[in-house]
Formats: sequence, structure tokens, C-alpha cells
Amino acid sequence: MEPDYNMNQLSLNIPTAYEPELNHPARYINRLVESLALRRPNIMGRPREYDPRMLLKLVLLAYSYGIISSRKIERFARENIIAMWLTQEQRPTYRTIARFIVSQELEDMIQSSFKEFHDYLKAQGMIDEASFIDGTKILANANKFSFVWKKRTIKYRELNVEKAQKLIREIKQAEVKIDVDEDSFDIDQLDTIIALLEQRIEELNQRVAETAKVSPNPAKQERRHAKKYLHALDHCRQKHLEYQAQSQIAGQRNSYSKTDHDATFMRLKEDPMRNGQTKPAYNLQIMTSSQYVLGYELMQNPTDTRTLIPFLSHLAQNEVLGREIVADAGYGSERNYKYIEDELSDCTALIPYSTMIKENSRKWRSDDRKVMNWEYHEADDFYVNPQGVRFNFKRYAYRNDKYKFRRDFKVYQAEKYDENHQIISQALTPHGNTKYLMVNPQWEYFKSKARESLSNSNTYSRRKYDVETVFGNLKAYLGFKRFTVRGLKKAKRQIGIALMALNMKKMAGRPLIFSKYSDNQKAPFRIFVKFRMELLIQRLLSQPLFCPIFITFSTFI
Repeated sequence: MEPDYNMNQLSLNIPTAYEPELNHPARYINRLVESLALRRPNIMGRPREYDPRMLLKLVLLAYSYGIISSRKIERFARENIIAMWLTQEQRPTYRTIARFIVSQELEDMIQSSFKEFHDYLKAQGMIDEASFIDGTKILANANKFSFVWKKRTIKYRELNVEKAQKLIREIKQAEVKIDVDEDSFDIDQLDTIIALLEQRIEELNQRVAETAKVSPNPAKQERRHAKKYLHALDHCRQKHLEYQAQSQIAGQRNSYSKTDHDATFMRLKEDPMRNGQTKPAYNLQIMTSSQYVLGYELMQNPTDTRTLIPFLSHLAQNEVLGREIVADAGYGSERNYKYIEDELSDCTALIPYSTMIKENSRKWRSDDRKVMNWEYHEADDFYVNPQGVRFNFKRYAYRNDKYKFRRDFKVYQAEKYDENHQIISQALTPHGNTKYLMVNPQWEYFKSKARESLSNSNTYSRRKYDVETVFGNLKAYLGFKRFTVRGLKKAKRQIGIALMALNMKKMAGRPLIFSKYSDNQKAPFRIFVKFRMELLIQRLLSQPLFCPIFITFSTFI
């Protein structure tokens, strides 16, 4: 008999009676979203066509499969049976999905989901008090050649001001009869001069019309000069406004992109020859524990040093920060150490500084130029270098960096004369000046504290396979290497979806790692190994030579 295949057969449509397996990421996504309790009534505006919880479940599942495009998510909701189970066979359009991804409602849901996820892991004992922090750069949805450099903008703005001032001086000396002030320059003055030139050109137009038969006509020549200066000044005015707008957009950053004003040009390691390339990107900072992302923040600063303080403040505000803050040497600075000690007194910073590994090398310890290799007398507060020159304390000093952080120093000056009142040549510079030394006591204190904390803890050794693995899964497994939206707020919402989808995938991938077996529930492999070991011990115990050794081992097993 041949199978009956008929496309025109009348059938009764029944909703999909399908449920995924118990360990599928869709189940974890369903539990997480349902626990948020975000059923908000829609009082104003049109009624919702789709529940936000359903859209969030669909987007999280699609991102866990590496599907980021809104059109592909729409097709995914129609064709994937697991997505149909989550959406109950609802089919939102790609426009609805795209609007939902960048909406404020999704940001609130994602932030709440991270807090709920952290509390759940904490209650189950799946995470500890270690908070691993690291950052990576993700490309923005912007043209890599649409750069605007702040230094170049400042340079061109100064040149434009000089050009405008030169034109004003020429206008004052030319035949155009208007009163201008060439000492001061601002945009209001340019507007005033342009208005006077336009008024003067109208007067000259009337004169030209009245003396149309005069040749050569001096009014025409004066009008020609006035129009030339008008066009030149108007061009300077437009450029001045353009440079002013560029400076406001850049703010404290050194660059930005014309197609995405929030993106900053950063150096990325994407070239096959590992040559640094400057492209528009965002600096993603995450905090992980047991390879779960518990907090994130999207920064515009290319360096990790300046991102630690606002990120820690964000984590502390959300109550997800552990007692041990673990990060690499890129975060080790005096300002960061001071913030952790003053504002986060309950936390321990396991952060090495940049020269910590070099200081343990033989080359560093044998270098006579390093102050740490000098002899220090704490009672009289002076240093003695390897050449025997004594440096006495002279005064206090301080420096402010470009970010207005103050560093206090102690200045030590070398003794210029010996006991016989003879000049010590080693105490002088090649130009004949007396040598001096500047020491930062606070920085030395934080360095010694960092060395002590790292030597007394084994948590730092977990950093590489805890937080670096998350970046590898995000970029290689999910394929999230570039944003599809523009703007800092929208990009932050999109990366939040990707990180939470990665958490759900991680939960489904290793459910038995943290499970606790009871006495009656033993893993089959463990039971088999124990049986084989007991059999081996019984055979070896029959020999007197091995008897004392294996009695203790048998008791342990």
C-alpha cells in the first residue's frame, strides 16, 4: 500500500502539544521571565498586541541560538517548534521585535532579570563571593571611516578663528564702509558683521539700479567686494558652528563616529597580523562568578582603568557585588585602590598593578635606579642609593592628573657635600644640578597591600577561565561581534539580551555540576570505580607487604 499524501485533505488545526526536554534552555528562560512579575496594565495608548514577557522569551531563545537579526527572529518564531512553544504560536513581525529590543521596557526587564538570576544562584549555592571583572571591545554599527578627532577639531577651529579675524581686518580696511571690532571674536559678532554686510549689499543694489547707465560703475565694484566678504564670513560662521557642535558631541572623549555619535574609536585586535586597528566600538565591562554574568555596563572609555569605579558603583547599587573583587593588571591604579578602600570597605581588591610581575624578576631587583632596591631608614626618613649618596627629606608636593585626581609625593634631595665639604659627583646630574627623588607613600602602601592580598588568596588563579570564557562564548559561540543598533542606550539593551541568553545556555549546559547527590543516589560511574577499587584492595590486602599501606586507603574510600 502506498502512503496517503494529500495537501488538500481537510484537517482540524490543534495548538502544538509539544514541550521541550527538562534540561532545555527554553525552560530556564520561561522560569526566569515568569519570575519577574512584570504584568503592567496598559492604561494609556493602544492596547498591546503581544505580551512583553512573550517577546522577551522569544528574543532570549533566539539570541541563545546566535540569531540576532529581527527578520531572522520573525522566521524563527514561525518555523522553530520550541519557539512556538514559548510564544504559544504567536507570530510577531520583525518591526515589533526590532522596536521591543530597543525599548525602555526591555531594559527594565533585563535589569530585573539579572537581579533575580543573581539571587537564585546565591540561594542555590552556585556562586561564591568572588566577583571577576574584565572588559572587551565590541564593534559599533558605524562606518569605520566616519571618524572625528577632538584634537583635530580644536586645531581647525583655531585656524578658522584666525581666518575670520583676518577677514574682519580686511573688511575694515576695504572699501566696504561698516564699523567692526577686530579685537574680540565670537559667533554673535560674526552674525552682526554678516547682517551689516547684507544691509550694505541692499543699499549697493539700489545704487546700481539708479546708476545703471554709468560705466564703469563704482557701486558694482564695491558690491562685488561686499559679496566676497559675505560669502567668506558665512563660510567661517558655518565652520565655527560645526566645530562647536563636534566638541560638544565628543565631550571628554578623544573621538567619535559620525554615523554613531556615542561610539568611540578604540584600538581592536582583529588584524591577522595582530596589528592594532582603530575602529568605532564600545567597551563592555562584565562581572562574572562561576562563568555566569551577574552584571554588565557599556562604556565609552577605551581604557579599562577609568571604567572600574563607575562599574563598581553600578554593581554595588544593584547589590550583586561580592566581597572579593578580582581583575587583571589593567585595573590596578592608585585611584581604583583608593576608591575600593574608602567606598567599599567590606571588599578585598585582588588586583595586581602593572609592574608587579616585573618587580619579582632578577633584572628589576638588580637595577640600581629602582628606589625599592635602595636602603631606607625609617627613623630619620632618608634613602641611601647603591653609590652611597644620601637623599634627605625636603618637602611635600602634589600633582593633579588630567582627570583631576590628586597624588601626594614626598621629595628627597641628595646631599651635595661630604664630611670634608667636598662636592659628591654622584649627587649631581650631568648638567650639574642636585639630584632629587619623589616618592608616593600612598601608592607604595596600595602596592604592598595588593601583593599581600594576592599572596594570601588563591582566587585570582580562577580569573582566566571564569571571565575570559564568557567573552569567548559571546563572540565565538553566539557570534556577537558587532551591534546591530546605534546609540549607547540601544546598544546597552541589546548586549543585555545576549548576556542573559548566554546565562540561560550555561544553565542548561551544566545542570549536574552543582547538583547534590543523596546517599541513595550515586552516579553510575562513581559506583563502578568504587567497586573496582574495593576489589583491588581486597586482593592486595592478602599480601603482608601492602597491608599497612592500603588499610588507610580502604577506610578513606
